[in-house]
Amino acid sequence: MEDWTDRVYYGGDLPRVAEKALHMAAAHWHDPAAAEAYLAQAYQSAPDHRAVKLGHYKYFFYRKDLPQAAPYALLCVEDSARALNLPADWRLVRPSDAAFDTPLDEIEAEPRFFLYALKAYGYVLFRQGAVAEGIAALRKVIELDPKDRTATQLLLAVIERGPPDDEDDD
Repeated sequence: MEDWTDRVYYGGDLPRVAEKALHMAAAHWHDPAAAEAYLAQAYQSAPDHRAVKLGHYKYFFYRKDLPQAAPYALLCVEDSARALNLPADWRLVRPSDAAFDTPLDEIEAEPRFFLYALKAYGYVLFRQGAVAEGIAALRKVIELDPKDRTATQLLLAVIERGPPDDEDDD
């Protein structure tokens, strides 16, 4: 029986050594030093591959290491912007620059990835204290996705509402 760490999941264009390293990082989640060594190996083998950038983002995000996650979220945004021929600076992207307004179940993978990567970037920035920049990124997602298929308006509303008032009003 084939070991899941030997399977090819990323379409075949990720070098085998990088793919195996990503699988091994997941398998060693409980051991951060080992997991991060495998992530470094994946990065060394395929630094420009989206799966490697996304793997780093997810690892650090789920470890709640937001300062480490943020740069990888931005790398995903920039990678997607290049694939869509969008401006390098996400602030300059306009709704007409890509098929952002297609129904979510029909939207092409790349515009959808851009929207979700930018949402992730904004959220991570906000959570680590870069409030203005995080909110700006979330507002850009809403501008590009006015039908709110990414549920960013709800997230922004919660953020803007702020923490609950813990004072007893009795």
